[in-house]
Amino acid sequence: GSIKVWDLAASPGANPLRSLEEHTHEVSSLSWNTIRRDTFLSASWDDTVKIWNLKSPHSLRTCTGHTYCVYAAQWNPREADVFLSASGDCTVKIWDMRQQAPTLSLAAHQHEVLTADWCKYNDCIIATGSVDKSIKVFDVRMPKRELALLLGHTYAVRKVVFSPFSPTVIGSCGYDMSVRLWDYAARDDPLVKVWGHHSEFAVGLDFSTLQEGLVASCGWDERTFVWHQSEVNPMP
Repeated sequence: GSIKVWDLAASPGANPLRSLEEHTHEVSSLSWNTIRRDTFLSASWDDTVKIWNLKSPHSLRTCTGHTYCVYAAQWNPREADVFLSASGDCTVKIWDMRQQAPTLSLAAHQHEVLTADWCKYNDCIIATGSVDKSIKVFDVRMPKRELALLLGHTYAVRKVVFSPFSPTVIGSCGYDMSVRLWDYAARDDPLVKVWGHHSEFAVGLDFSTLQEGLVASCGWDERTFVWHQSEVNPMP
């Protein structure tokens, strides 16, 4: 349940700089605010999201409203006060720090929602991934029906992330040990590519924001892979 703050430039004896210990169960997700850069979110299995600032010894706010584990929380890429949270209660909630309650509670899936991310080009578009093996894309202005439904994973989807170089490209990984690349706006098949380099659950995935096409994934096989998305067989 703890959060450690580290300074990579500091001497080993100086780290960790802080140990934040307000959550009562596992911390499942952290997200730095890219606009207000000394502020970050933590999501926890204690059903809460907390907002932190490095200048404060305690959390600034505890956001309650989910009724089961919160698996992910992510700041909006353009609005410093807005973030989303994804939960095992099958909802994704949109929050505005200027409001006390969530501004939207989206019944995204019929099973636990393990992951969600914002489109970097349109901050009204989000993607969600679930235990039901599906990925959905929503416009939060029209939340009653998804814009796209992406099917292909054969077990739970553990991570979805939008590409920083395309508004419609999404990466995903899951408990079927695969990593997948999608274009949800494609007219024919939205599935662009599948990689099977992990031998256990694939649980982490991200795109490089500096080098287009560079991808990293990690899994329960204790391996991290970094590769270009044009490659067929990534090497660890």
